[in-house]
Amino acid sequence: MVDAHRTFVIVGGGLAGAKAAETLRAEGFTGRVIIIGDERDHPYERPPLSKGYLTGKEERDVVFVHEPAWYARHDVELHLGQSVTAVDRQGRSVLLGDGTTVHYDKLLLATGAEPRRLEVPGTDLAGVHHLRRLAHADRLRQVLATLGRDNGHLVIAGAGWIGLEAAAAARGYGAEVTVVEPEPTPLHQVIGPELGQLFADLHRERGVRFHFGSRLTEIVGQDGMVLAARTEDGDEHPAHSVLAAIGAAPRTGLAEAAGLALVDRAHGGGVAVDASLRTSDPDIYAAGDIAAVHHPLLGVRLRVEHWANALNGGPAAARAMLGREVSYDRIPYFFSDQYDLGMEYSGWAPPGTYDQVVLRGDAGKREFIAFWLKDRKVLAGMNVNVWDVTEDIHNLIRSGSAVDTDALADPGTPLGAVPPAP
Repeated sequence: MVDAHRTFVIVGGGLAGAKAAETLRAEGFTGRVIIIGDERDHPYERPPLSKGYLTGKEERDVVFVHEPAWYARHDVELHLGQSVTAVDRQGRSVLLGDGTTVHYDKLLLATGAEPRRLEVPGTDLAGVHHLRRLAHADRLRQVLATLGRDNGHLVIAGAGWIGLEAAAAARGYGAEVTVVEPEPTPLHQVIGPELGQLFADLHRERGVRFHFGSRLTEIVGQDGMVLAARTEDGDEHPAHSVLAAIGAAPRTGLAEAAGLALVDRAHGGGVAVDASLRTSDPDIYAAGDIAAVHHPLLGVRLRVEHWANALNGGPAAARAMLGREVSYDRIPYFFSDQYDLGMEYSGWAPPGTYDQVVLRGDAGKREFIAFWLKDRKVLAGMNVNVWDVTEDIHNLIRSGSAVDTDALADPGTPLGAVPPAP
């Protein structure tokens, strides 16, 4: 009962916040747990928004972290559709949009990210969309179905993971799709040109058109409706709808206004936290998309926007708030589903950090594992239509040891038995 008089406030109604609340109760915390979220929906997960729910293969209820009754059963107070406008660190309270003040003993910021906006003429037209929130997915799912039925055209700005997943969903409905991307291949800054080309080929086989090496400069419309999208090289693409999929920015406004230490955008942005996810204020923690963590294993400050980081970061922050010893050293992980291709990526290997890519399996059949290495040490691995290898990939990354690259490339050598470099 020592905790009964304490109040832990969680700002953010996503996966990180919901899993933090779940962990607090599972760890025996008996005080007040309050989740404040600016959406009216119960806390939900984001992957289905561009995958199963968007494609129409899954129903809306699949997105929710817990059934609605779970929160009352576990005495977790929900303030939905309510924004936090300020954090008073001195008074240890948060100010809500309706003027209410809520005291906290410990505060978790899990405010997530927001989609980056196209800064071109025409973005105010009704047919311009983003995909970050459940309401966005609700709307876009209906749009894709209509485009498919009417042989309509969708132009997608950005060939990252969201752009490609949305393209696959749109083709599933029968819509015509053009993807505009300034880089020479999809995912160029994530997996490089060779593997990026594999994804370009995958989508082209399904009828997606790509326009590489250019950006959108204008969305043309009439009477509020989209008619076309123009690119900086002078091309004009027919469009009935446009999806902006040019990345997301961490929602750090509250933290910045409260004077918490931040990381500049050139270094990934976000709220600076230590390995226990504690901010520069000992009573405030951050998890999920906004947390720029000093990663104990990788030795860098890292901000990860993927599902697994919210899934695991929320519980880690909750344990740290309870005074447990926490060292958040999870290997970054994400997954994607596009048509009949499923993949998982583990690790951290941005451009310039690796000197070799090793393939194991058959890339032509899209059944392989790609490894990114530096000095023959595995930095990251991506398994494409090959399953149950994530733990082995993580072990290779964690070992920090140089490996025999011939054995690494040989499907006959078990991943768990790849020998060290000769």
